[in-house]
Amino acid sequence: MRVSVDGTKCEGHALCAGIAPTVFEVNADDLAVVVDEYPGGATESEVRSAASACPTMAIALGES
Repeated sequence: MRVSVDGTKCEGHALCAGIAPTVFEVNADDLAVVVDEYPGGATESEVRSAASACPTMAIALGES
């Protein structure tokens, strides 16, 4: 799975970083960024939860 964050939609709620901290972090502008673009294994479940929890639907999941 490939993960990306649309910086034009992200409002910095940081739910993703709380749910999947090995995949997302909050940058100096208080916006989420992806630190592991191709997570695997058990992390995929966390990433899917983070994407579902995003209030602005800024997280996109795609095929590897």
